[in-house]
Amino acid sequence: MPSKNKPTQAEAEAAVRVLIEWAGDDPDREGLLETPARVARSYRELFAGYETDPRDYLARTFEEVGGYDELVILKDIPVVSFCEHHMLPFIGRAHVGYLPSSRVVGISKLARVVRGFARRLQIQEKLTAEVAGAIQEILQPKGVGVVVISEHSCMTMRGVNTPGTRLTTSHLLGEVRDDPRTRQEFFDLVRTPDR
Repeated sequence: MPSKNKPTQAEAEAAVRVLIEWAGDDPDREGLLETPARVARSYRELFAGYETDPRDYLARTFEEVGGYDELVILKDIPVVSFCEHHMLPFIGRAHVGYLPSSRVVGISKLARVVRGFARRLQIQEKLTAEVAGAIQEILQPKGVGVVVISEHSCMTMRGVNTPGTRLTTSHLLGEVRDDPRTRQEFFDLVRTPDR
């Protein structure tokens, strides 16, 4: 969770100036004059997940489901997050599904939950579990499945330097985890290209 004494915009910009100097450049150079302000503004957007509780997106549900009781899956939700170890981005896709018990949520809300948890300093494993846990806690479905597949620039741009490698994480709860047929159906639907 965010710090109690959040630094000001000016303090964030001063920190960026220090990093520019540390990297070996002159923050007063023409091309870099506005960089501290730009970086602080972009970080405010990239870390917007600290400003909300993603669970709140799931508060409004619909009980008129016409007897629908099969998996609901939203695929290819963009994921943009930052590795908490190196503060470098990881970018990929999330596939989120749940087996409704008596109510459903607007599908855009599933994407908002992913974005809310992703726009924080994260590790992918925790992100995957947080999304699944929030859906289970608020919607109380029969089961939940979340798969996240991302490329981590902390591994592809530095360190081991392996561009193109992707990390896949999954978190399954309830019948999606415990019922072999439902589990298989979830993974088949997530894998199946729909284009």
